[in-house]
Amino acid sequence: MMLQFKHQKFQADAAKAVVDVFAGQPYLTPTYMMDRGDGTYQMTITEDVDYTGWSNARLIPEISDGVILEHIQKIQRANQIEPSRNLEGKYNLTIEMETGVGKTYTYIKTMYELNKQYGWSKFIIVVPSIAIREGVYKSFQVTQEHFAEEYGKKIRFFIYNSTQLTEIDRFASDSSINVMIINSQAFNARGKDARRIYMKLDEFRSRRPIDIIAKTNPILIIDEPQSVEGKQTKENLKQFNPMITLRYSATHKSDSIYNMIYRLDAMEAYNKRLVKKIAVKGITESGSTATDSYVYLESINLSKAAPTATIQFDFKGASGVRKKTQTVGIGFNIFDHSGQLDEYKNGFIVKSIDGRDDSVEFINGIKIYAGDVIGKVTEEQLRRIQIRETILSHIQRERQLFYKGIKVLSLFFIDEVDHYKCYDDAGQPYNGIFADMFEEEYQDIIDTMQREIGDEDYMKYLKAISAGKTHAGYFSIDKKGHMTNSKLSDKKERTSDDIDAYDLIMKNKELLLDRDPKRSPVRFIFSHSALREGWDNPNVFQICTLKSSGSEVRKRQEVGRGLRLCVNQDGERMDVGVLGSDVHNVNVLTVIASESYDSFAKGLQSELAEAVADRPRAVNRELFMDKLVKDENGNEFLITSDVASEIHFQLRVMGYIDKQGVLTDKYYKDKTNGEVQFAEEVQDYASDVIKIIDSIYDSKALMPENARSNNVELTCDEEKLNSKEFKALWSRINSKSVYVVDFDTDELVRKAIAALNSKLRVSKIYFKVETGQMNEIKSKQDLLSGGSFVREESGVYNNTTQINVNRGVKYDLVGKLVEETGLTRKAIIQILTGIEKNVFEQFKHNPEEFIIKAAALINDEKATAIIEHITYDVMDAKYDIDIFTEPTIKGKLGTNAMKANKHLYDHIVYDSTNEKAFAEKLDTSNDVAVYVKLPDGFYISTPVGKYNPDWAIAFHEGNIKHIYFVAETKGSMSSMQLRLVEEAKIHCAREHFRAISGDNVVYDVVDSYTSLMEKVMK
Repeated sequence: MMLQFKHQKFQADAAKAVVDVFAGQPYLTPTYMMDRGDGTYQMTITEDVDYTGWSNARLIPEISDGVILEHIQKIQRANQIEPSRNLEGKYNLTIEMETGVGKTYTYIKTMYELNKQYGWSKFIIVVPSIAIREGVYKSFQVTQEHFAEEYGKKIRFFIYNSTQLTEIDRFASDSSINVMIINSQAFNARGKDARRIYMKLDEFRSRRPIDIIAKTNPILIIDEPQSVEGKQTKENLKQFNPMITLRYSATHKSDSIYNMIYRLDAMEAYNKRLVKKIAVKGITESGSTATDSYVYLESINLSKAAPTATIQFDFKGASGVRKKTQTVGIGFNIFDHSGQLDEYKNGFIVKSIDGRDDSVEFINGIKIYAGDVIGKVTEEQLRRIQIRETILSHIQRERQLFYKGIKVLSLFFIDEVDHYKCYDDAGQPYNGIFADMFEEEYQDIIDTMQREIGDEDYMKYLKAISAGKTHAGYFSIDKKGHMTNSKLSDKKERTSDDIDAYDLIMKNKELLLDRDPKRSPVRFIFSHSALREGWDNPNVFQICTLKSSGSEVRKRQEVGRGLRLCVNQDGERMDVGVLGSDVHNVNVLTVIASESYDSFAKGLQSELAEAVADRPRAVNRELFMDKLVKDENGNEFLITSDVASEIHFQLRVMGYIDKQGVLTDKYYKDKTNGEVQFAEEVQDYASDVIKIIDSIYDSKALMPENARSNNVELTCDEEKLNSKEFKALWSRINSKSVYVVDFDTDELVRKAIAALNSKLRVSKIYFKVETGQMNEIKSKQDLLSGGSFVREESGVYNNTTQINVNRGVKYDLVGKLVEETGLTRKAIIQILTGIEKNVFEQFKHNPEEFIIKAAALINDEKATAIIEHITYDVMDAKYDIDIFTEPTIKGKLGTNAMKANKHLYDHIVYDSTNEKAFAEKLDTSNDVAVYVKLPDGFYISTPVGKYNPDWAIAFHEGNIKHIYFVAETKGSMSSMQLRLVEEAKIHCAREHFRAISGDNVVYDVVDSYTSLMEKVMK
């Protein structure tokens, strides 16, 4: 499998923030340098000198510290970051990126952008450990082709090794983009190998490696600076002579943040659905019942009939007492089913099962909740429960994602390898206690499933994988080839730098993602807890730490191995672009904790709150002051004190904040429904105001959900599916269609020209021009000293001058615009030749920005043309009724799901409070026969992407004229408040249903049940 990589806006924004700091610096090729022996360097073309190589061109004098600071402050205001008052650490920039969003990808992209814009090509990445070093190296390998396709060149990258100094020579002498990856111990420790970088070495022509590196004027990238930059390390880093230092981490130390220019913290990453949602399965050992009777409540199972409970208890069999798991109902007597063990004699008969609080009560008064274990419980039994719960969560997630082509992985962290794998006197391996537990529990769960589940394809998949082959250990290997405990390189953090263990993990990363049971049966991974940093796999959906009592692991670090969004069998990332609002229904990381949900959740939330401690805690006037916003015309300005006061006042009047400045439920509700209201003068930049408000710390967003409580899997009601009302509805809407767009190209060209003339504005940049000539060479000294070159003139210009800044780079302007807009070359040429001369001349001053902005404006006009000129024709193909029965739809009661009576399913999963209110009205309406929230598999093809309508509704026959209705629910029906793409899709849907059904089906946009009935009754 080849992992696919997408262009993510936040990664491009982070790279752009770095590039924009140095705006005005011209593109200068790397300088070929020679050491003159006096600390200066000179251009040379001779072969008989001991050259240094190529170095990054320094900033031109016009890009002064003052200019740099102005750029930084502008970027900070745009990104809602407190502006720096001075240049904190010259050319030191901080970028904060949450774990799992692609930090390494981002700084690789930043290197390419800095090279593209300014010609800089020498980079050094400093990491705190071998673990992270190996992960970074792997990232360079898997992204190489992706970036080469985008930028037309490849990076040469290597890991610093004190015994392979030829790599240093190549780093200096190669003019292409070069990256050296080095862990801090390689230059910061006291060992002989670490000192070699500072020594004059015979095999290195009596040079010091650090000097050669320093002369390249490198750009330093520090990965996880909070783990790298101790007092001594900071001093040693100066010897690299970095021109610029970039710091990337999710957890920067507050006293080591220099000029923060971009921030994507834990809260924003979650809100933007860039990482998995976290759920927790807690296990609570309760001794309050004063009983020795062992009972574990695994789960409460909701169904159309009475709820049931899955419990575990002791059972006396022929070979002794063992644990037995059984699904039970009210009246179940554990004593009778345990082989009449005395411990269950006293009233262990199920009195009630309550799905509202996930509890079971016995007639003896004992009440336990899902995840509770009472009675005689050893640590070994707790580990068994954790293993079983991990397998159950794995199976649940795997069934959900099976038909989406996504492989599910689960990860166990353990402290001792012999708990997983042991060796006899002859060196032969055998299972440790955890491996035995796993195989026993796995087989028991699979055997139970075979009796209860009728999903033939999924069961066939499970049967192809044995319990013994579906788990594997990723540990260090000793000289005998045996698995062994990792050596702790950091005893305080309890982490390891064992290269062989990381090598094993990294090499198998893609193989682990392969779902073919023959090629890759491994789905459960056991690894040493010391290897918990520096690597991850996007398809880890369950993490279980089988740790010894008293071992401490920071919870945020524990979940970090599974935060990345998953990929499917094609290596495609399952993100918002693919799944839309369904991202957090698919991407859920479940932590199986050895403590209660409340304890784990509060601990994790506390750590996350600590990570976003610099976020404001309340909405006040100061929150908005001096923030950079942009109106609908693209004009930027700072919010003044008076405007900030007015915005704050409006928020109070609308009931969006209370007296203490805390955001209210009304704000969250209106925001979810797209109904946040502002005064007219603020409306032009309302989206930026909402971004500022969203910078407030929100504890609710960071609270992990309880994986046990109120989870439901929707069941399709066969009776409703076969009802005459639904069959009639389905027969009218299940036809597929094909569209034709037949607009007037000349009209589109005219409108595009007008839009470009009135709206296209490209920013200016600086550039530097120097001229000179080579005089007669009278001696070798003239050549070596550069005295044969005479500078004639030098000047710095801006783009009001008629000189092409990028004349060294050729751009296919027409081809690029054809690619971005889908129009013909002829149409693009007509547009470009039709715009005003001064508008077109902006291209030569900033080609990239010209192409991006021009394409966006042309696409806006194209979308309008689609709305005005598209037609649909009905096809013979139809959607199969199976789209309602094949996919597994799950929700959480009280969060995004509720019980339903007239819905096609027994529950309904909603996306917003507005959808919930709409469904509640449908469900209680006497006029509605049956309705369904249409699954993702039902969509209409449009020129601007697939469109999935929200609802299909069948009304009872009677006084209602139209009994079949397809609806789209929006918080606001104002076309001015709908995005142009949404408006185009809605128009396409109208044309589609008109083509396939005529007047038999009504399609429209509604914002409530009342507006629906108004349209129905017309």
